[in-house]
Amino acid sequence: MKINYQNSTLHLEDMPLDVGYASEKVTLKNPSGETFALGGQNGFTQLILSVPFIDEPLIAQLQELNTLLSLNALTGVSKTLIVANDSHTDPQIEGWQFGIDTDEAFGDYYGVRLAKGELGGEFAKALFIVSKDGALFYNDIPNDLNTLFSLEKALSKIAAANNCYTGKGCH
Repeated sequence: MKINYQNSTLHLEDMPLDVGYASEKVTLKNPSGETFALGGQNGFTQLILSVPFIDEPLIAQLQELNTLLSLNALTGVSKTLIVANDSHTDPQIEGWQFGIDTDEAFGDYYGVRLAKGELGGEFAKALFIVSKDGALFYNDIPNDLNTLFSLEKALSKIAAANNCYTGKGCH
């Protein structure tokens, strides 16, 4: 997959995890060094964002997403912002976990690690929604790192993922 950044074309090391596949539980670290699990079936809808850098437009979009989730009464959604390494600073946005992929499991399994070159080793900008049953329900990987996520589409997919699993086997 080709991704543009300023005047460069970047590539992913692997193919991103596709919709419908089971997400794998991975372990991340927060800035304090404590570990936490992400992905897999945990009974919650999971909103996962990976980014190569944290800038003001991203922070504004995460805050807007918080507002939209609240206005639409979408509860029971865990929200995690993930980076590839500890060179990034936690933006400390209310309601968001900040995870560092110290063992590289997230980048490898979800297929968002950028190949060698500019920003090599960092993550592509990606939004994943994992349903309560652990399946990847939706993904959005913009082909330009400066492109914002489509919050309208993400919000509708979060609502659908939040309501689709009944916990009683096949739907």
